[in-house]
Amino acid sequence: MELRPSFQIPALIKSLTDVVLPAVDPANKLAQEQGQLIVGMLHLIAQRLPLQYRYDCVELDSYLKLAGQLAPQAATIPEASAALAALTAAVDDGRRLLAGAGVEPPALEAANQRLRAAVGALVTAAAATSDDAALRAVNTAVMDHAQAQLLRERAWVALQGWEGPASGLPAVETLLVR
Repeated sequence: MELRPSFQIPALIKSLTDVVLPAVDPANKLAQEQGQLIVGMLHLIAQRLPLQYRYDCVELDSYLKLAGQLAPQAATIPEASAALAALTAAVDDGRRLLAGAGVEPPALEAANQRLRAAVGALVTAAAATSDDAALRAVNTAVMDHAQAQLLRERAWVALQGWEGPASGLPAVETLLVR
C-alpha cells in the first residue's frame, strides 16, 4: 500500500469518479452534487499539498511579525502582562522552529496554533486598556495581518471556483514568500 497522499488522492479520485459516482442514483441530485464536491476538494488537496509546508512557514513568519508589532504596545498595557509573557514564549518557540532546518510540519502547525492562541489572548487582554493609542495600534496590526491572511486563504482555495476568474486573486505561490 502506498502511504503518500500524492499517490493516494488520485486513486481516491479515480475510484469515486469511475466506480462510486456512476453507482449513485442519477435522480438523487444532492448525492450527485456532494460526490462532485468531494472529487473537486480532493483535486484541490492534491494540488495544494506540496505547498502546505511553505504555507505554514509563511503563516508562522506572519504571526511572528504581528507579534513583533503587538509586543511593544502590550508592554504599555498593565492588563496584558500575562498575555505578553505567553506571547513572548510563543514567539521564541516560533522563531526557533522557523529557523530550524527540516522542522517537521506537525511542529510548525503546532507553533502556528500556539501563536494564534497567544495573539488572541493578548488582543483580549489589550481590549481592557484605557490607552486609546495602544488599542488603535493593536487593532491596526491585527487588521493588517487579517487582511493578508484572508488573501492567502482565498488564493489557496481559488481553484474551487467560488470567486470566478475575474476575482483578481494572485496565484497562491506568489503569496508564499517570506
